[in-house]
Amino acid sequence: MSDKAVEIARLLTPTVQSLGVELLGAEYLPAPGSAVLRLYIDVPAGQETDADGQPRSVTIEDCEAVSREVSAQLDVEDPISGMYTLEVSSPGIDRPLFTLEHYQRFIGETAKVGLKLPQDGRRRLTGKIARVEGDTVVFHIESADANEFAVAVGNIDKARLVPDWAALGFAPVKPGKDKPAQDAPAKRRPVKRKK
Repeated sequence: MSDKAVEIARLLTPTVQSLGVELLGAEYLPAPGSAVLRLYIDVPAGQETDADGQPRSVTIEDCEAVSREVSAQLDVEDPISGMYTLEVSSPGIDRPLFTLEHYQRFIGETAKVGLKLPQDGRRRLTGKIARVEGDTVVFHIESADANEFAVAVGNIDKARLVPDWAALGFAPVKPGKDKPAQDAPAKRRPVKRKK
């Protein structure tokens, strides 16, 4: 996250928490004439199920409530000079990672990472989160040089989980690799009929 995004996230965290959700992080994207402030909210850790044991997730109503309260606070505090657009979103399937706790929580998952400053000739990498050591995240990557790549969390500009589309059932079936799913419609062959 940029310094401005970190500053804004710290300012808004208590307000978001008071609404029963967690502020995962913020993205501040300045642009000529206008900027975008994007907030990612989620159900707090440990509260992923409701009293009935049903899965709980961020709703449109949660996003609207956060947007309303945060807008009022930003009008008073005024941390952004000029015009901006506020967006409030759930993390989605390609969840962004902002803190060391996020990396710790998703050890074993694959992440796509952009670096602030090049490291060992790289600005980007994709790899499995192997472990967190102090303020460093260690990724397992497929490379001719080495299998592990350690990055200080302060040098990570953006990071997102890479969804496992096959495990989610959304990956296309490669010819000759797998059989179609049980509920997939069978392919029909044209039938020649005699006249």
